[in-house]
Amino acid sequence: MTAIASLYPVLMTGDVPRARAFYAQLLGLDETFASDWYVSLAAPGDGSVQLGIVANDHDSVPAAFRATAAGLLVTVEVDDVDAVHARAVAAGLPFHVPLRDEPWGQRHFITEDPDGALVDVVTPIPPAPEFAAQYLG
Repeated sequence: MTAIASLYPVLMTGDVPRARAFYAQLLGLDETFASDWYVSLAAPGDGSVQLGIVANDHDSVPAAFRATAAGLLVTVEVDDVDAVHARAVAAGLPFHVPLRDEPWGQRHFITEDPDGALVDVVTPIPPAPEFAAQYLG
């Protein structure tokens, strides 16, 4: 079996600079590669946390799939969901799930990126007893 060196999402967009600005501002990601049709973002100092953004009309995208994704939920685990939420509020982002604690062990909120993908920003918290036994390891 071949070892996996990296695994990261690449979101398609009709406006690469707009999508780049959204994710960089909300999550504090840095550019690691930039062109007019593709941008790679990563968490500062951590090459293992990456996000790609590609123009949906670029030749590298098969013609039959050149649309923004529907039914997509991008989950981002952070160490301080309240700080990211404050940035989202300041940016005037919509909230489809308000900031709240969930019994399965997450404090989170769900917003939306400029292309309509849902972005679920979470910080793990201790789960309620009825969920604690479901965690493996």
